[in-house]
Amino acid sequence: MNTFPLKISSPDGSFFDGNIIKISLRGAEGDLAVMAGHVQFVTSVKPCDFHLELEDGSVKRGHTDGGILTVSEKAVIFLTGSMQWL
Repeated sequence: MNTFPLKISSPDGSFFDGNIIKISLRGAEGDLAVMAGHVQFVTSVKPCDFHLELEDGSVKRGHTDGGILTVSEKAVIFLTGSMQWL
């Protein structure tokens, strides 16, 4: 599977910085998933549980109070007010 770089940051610091296969969460218009090669966009993220599918196929789960997700050609950046790993 193709991977892409993801960075998750909050005012408390960096929570994740690495390559993943997919991120799934709740955007402004509903549930969404981003994979390698996704069209570029920016959306607000609602408070939700989310999950990351890592390079090795394992899944890492977390909860966020919301934020902004930016998808570009080079990376995906998720800026959140706070989050925790589940």
